[in-house]
Amino acid sequence: MATRVLTKLVSAAITLGLVLLGGGPASAAPPRSSEPVGIDVSWPQCGKTLPKRPAFAIVGVNNGLANTTNPCLAEQLEWAETAPTPALTDQPRVALYVNTANPGLQGSWWPTSNHYGGADVDNPYGVCGSGAGDFKACSYMYGYAKAYDDATIRGIDNPQDYLWWLDVETENSWQADKAANVADLEGMADYFESIGAKVGIYSTGYQWGQIAGTVPAGSPLAGLPSWLAGARSLNGAKSNCFLPALTPGSRVALTQYVSGGLDYNYSCP
Repeated sequence: MATRVLTKLVSAAITLGLVLLGGGPASAAPPRSSEPVGIDVSWPQCGKTLPKRPAFAIVGVNNGLANTTNPCLAEQLEWAETAPTPALTDQPRVALYVNTANPGLQGSWWPTSNHYGGADVDNPYGVCGSGAGDFKACSYMYGYAKAYDDATIRGIDNPQDYLWWLDVETENSWQADKAANVADLEGMADYFESIGAKVGIYSTGYQWGQIAGTVPAGSPLAGLPSWLAGARSLNGAKSNCFLPALTPGSRVALTQYVSGGLDYNYSCP
């Protein structure tokens, strides 16, 4: 996750003539054990030995795409449970993240109604499948359906007990219509919140701007905590806590940096 983000940031920095925020190189030594930092993992870490007892752990549910399952999800969830009890930071000991996308009609599946998971969905954008002008309604249903699948068919027990981070990156499939992308992400957030789970958003300011742009204050995405990628050291991650959050009313709760080939995360004060 972080490797792709750093690549995008470097490209953006060249284009915009900016300098990336952050400290030392990504190959720096892992943080000292005295630092209460977490680690996030997913399919790229399958089969690898992971440090035990991170301050907190965030596990990726998918295999790089929104409609797939991380092949070592069970093993990584077991590893995540080595995080200390009680929690060492304001972050939950174990959280999850999911890939997001809005492929539109080019996807392998696209909704044709407001019905999914055996129930009719209350869609704030109208009726998906009603004809011309229903793209935002169907985008909402796509996001809702992907979140439903993540919570019900990927192997997550008690999904309502987790904080679910929405991983929003330009490498996945998105529409030029940012409002439709927002509707898609709102569908995901609404589903997770409907089961009693908490939700946050992972991205960078640049990528979020490209995908979603400015989110209305009344959106379900407004106020969700932000997890910002892009730092290359712990000091850089600490500095990024003071960057603007991704949506109105939000705060930067978590920042990510790369060290020793792993993604580490700092819980912002």
